[in-house]
Amino acid sequence: MIEFESVTKRYPDGTVAVDQVDLRAPSGEITVLVGPSGCGKTTSLRMINRMVEPTSGRILIDGEDTGTANPAQLRRGIGYVIQHAGLFPHRTVVDNVATVPLLLGWSRKKARAHAAELIERVGLDAHLGGRYPTQLSGGQQQRVGVARALAADPPVMLMDEPFSAVDPVVRESLQEEFLRLQDELDKTIVFVTHDIDEAIKLGDRVAVFRTGGRLAQFAEPKQLLEHPADEFVAGFVGKDRGYRALSFTPADGISLNDEPTVRLGAPIADARAAAIDGWVLVVDEERRPQGWLDAHNSRQDAVDSDHLNRAGTVASAEGSLRGVLDAALSSPTGRGVVADPAGRLLGTVTAGPVLARLDQPTAGRTTSEGSAGSDGSGPDQSVRPEVANP
Repeated sequence: MIEFESVTKRYPDGTVAVDQVDLRAPSGEITVLVGPSGCGKTTSLRMINRMVEPTSGRILIDGEDTGTANPAQLRRGIGYVIQHAGLFPHRTVVDNVATVPLLLGWSRKKARAHAAELIERVGLDAHLGGRYPTQLSGGQQQRVGVARALAADPPVMLMDEPFSAVDPVVRESLQEEFLRLQDELDKTIVFVTHDIDEAIKLGDRVAVFRTGGRLAQFAEPKQLLEHPADEFVAGFVGKDRGYRALSFTPADGISLNDEPTVRLGAPIADARAAAIDGWVLVVDEERRPQGWLDAHNSRQDAVDSDHLNRAGTVASAEGSLRGVLDAALSSPTGRGVVADPAGRLLGTVTAGPVLARLDQPTAGRTTSEGSAGSDGSGPDQSVRPEVANP
């Protein structure tokens, strides 16, 4: 656990960057610091590894006061990832990742072998280990930065806007990879971002800072969306926070409609006979959705993959209502496709039933309090959705 006890950072000119912050980041969780520019979120992060020294107050890691630790030794036990990766341009990828293990006294052979394993673990091909940072894409460089931070297996990781410099598609991929790694590694992570959507997606808890370095609210994402502490938090989270809250409402219990389907290769006459409002859902032999076919306007003799509309997303039955709503809204038919964990079709749903659930009590990971003391624990609410005939 990382604890801030009345931490203040005041610079010699009188500027207060962080003002009397009390905060607890639980072990094994992702705590996200978010807020406008100049709110003290990055300063707070950098005080954890003493790259910035607090003016007053204490920061403890697992009960130990970081102010009494040797700064160099402290930093070697904390993973650190920054924007643009911060890689050494004159070192290969594998040598970048091996940096901290070598500083800790590992043999070069052991450090490089471990680095090679981590390169693959963060989703990179092993052959990239011999390349230099300038030979990688921005997304690949960020993955190397994460691998380097993990190299010494630190219990704590600090991440300062690590995904902000890449395009939205790459960012989403990196976020998903990051969450997958956290599920495996169970690190204590403090993550800084200016993006509230990223904070809500990644954080087990979110600390919203206001200008002047004061902590405005510290809560689980769902609690933050449903019960902002004041007008500042409500404005920062945004007017569409009700839509964002769907991310924390399980899709279980939503009624699905049986959807007529045809398989790839079926005669176009069969597709037209099965179509609703001219559209039919095409599946493969294992009933995995492939896309929608505008059957009445098709000039093909048989259903083929080259003439499918693949615009709609496929929602997971074990996911959230936000995913289901997105599937419905992105579908050319207005019918969102819902699949089981193996990708097989369960049914479809329109946006109406999803929006109706907004007015009902929801189950989620929030607790009654949005405080540092809440642990967010609770039973697994995920069950197979009920399927209803249209």
